[in-house]
Formats: sequence, C-alpha cells, structure tokens
Amino acid sequence: MRDVIYLSVGKLQQFLPEPRRAPRAGAVRLSTPFGVGVDVDAQATDGEQGRMRQLRQVQKHLEETALWYEEPGLRPGLWVQFEAPMRCVTLRGAYRDLLLFADLGPGSVAGCRLLLHGSAQHLLGWTPQLTDGPVLNEIGGGGDSVGAVFLTRAGQVVEALSPDFDPGTAAPADAASVSPLAPALSATGIRDLLRALDIGHDGIDTTAPMTGYARVTALLPERGGAPRCLVASPLTVEYVKETP
Repeated sequence: MRDVIYLSVGKLQQFLPEPRRAPRAGAVRLSTPFGVGVDVDAQATDGEQGRMRQLRQVQKHLEETALWYEEPGLRPGLWVQFEAPMRCVTLRGAYRDLLLFADLGPGSVAGCRLLLHGSAQHLLGWTPQLTDGPVLNEIGGGGDSVGAVFLTRAGQVVEALSPDFDPGTAAPADAASVSPLAPALSATGIRDLLRALDIGHDGIDTTAPMTGYARVTALLPERGGAPRCLVASPLTVEYVKETP
C-alpha cells in the first residue's frame, strides 16, 4: 500500500481532456505540460474512486516523462520527480495555510536543495511542524514612514508562495534571477527563508524520506557557498516505501 500524505486535486485537474474525439470508446485524451497526450478513462472524473484512477494514470505518465529534480537544465513549468529526507512545516499567523516541505539543509544535501510549497488543505492525515519562520515584517522609522509595515525579502517569498498570493502586490528587485513565471520571488529571500527553516526546528527531528512529483516554480543557482535550490509545487508527496 502507498502512504500518500499530500495530494493537490487542483494540479490533478490541470490534466484536462482535449476538445477532440477520444482515441477509443470510453476514454478521453489528456493534454500534458509536455505536449504529449495521455489516455484516461472517461469515468476517472467521477467520484473519489475515479479521482484515484485518474491519479494513477497521470502518475504513470509522469513516471515516463518527469525529470529528476537534481538534473541540470530544468526550467519553471516542468514536472520533476523527487526523493529526499524532508520535513513538513507550516508558519504561524497569517500564513498558516502555506505548507512547506523542506529538505535537511545544506550539510546533508549533495547537489541541490529542495523546497516544496503548497496548501495545508491538501494534507492527508499529517500534522505539520509549526514554526515561527523568518521575521516577515519590519517597522520603518523616520519621516513619513513611521509606523509603516512592509514585508522583508523572506516575507515577500512567503507572500509569493502562499495560495492566496496576488502577483500584482510585490516585485522584488532581484526577482529576475529566480524565474520569469514567479516575478514576485526573491532569490535572496528564498535563501533567507531556507536559513530560517534550517534553524527553526527547535532540535526536534520530524524529517522522513519522501517522494513524489512536483512542478518547478523557480531555480536558484549556486551562489556564495550556498548550494543551488529547486522550488516546486507538488502534485503528490508520499512516504518512501521501505524495502523488506
């Protein structure tokens, strides 16, 4: 049995049937981000059992087409497969619906860090670790800015990764170094967020080996001794099945 702890129904529904005749009776053709069609039974859209059947068919396709998350040359929008020791984290306060899967940190990562972002409502039977995360706001001082609250670089990243983010509300100066599909993400802010997550677990080990599929949001190159990092939004996350 598979032990799935996260499933994004919204991403599953992104695999929509094309508006053309089905290739066989009782089936539809799914259009994927790779431009390759996938045959899915028409009944797969009806009910929970149909959803699980559709998930199995989509994952079968991703097994053949998704790239490994550490491969070079990835770009935003592509699907990747991952497997790494990770912990599940939610922030307190206004961003408590933001769910993060963070890897073990630079000391345990060979070539590429991994940060997954999603919504806590897609968790299946899992209690995430609460963390205060980075300081997300500062108080301006002097002149007309007295009392004005504004987001820090890490805060802008949290804002951008949140499910209810409005892309027109923030645009950090270093956004272009991250991704054209994520104009509000800050490369420096992502590194600030990772550092805060690395030290924010209070010595409690909640990591577990996890695997799944995710769509790339942003890519950070190696810089200043910090390893490169892939930021992605998962379709599924599940425990790695232990071998007997």
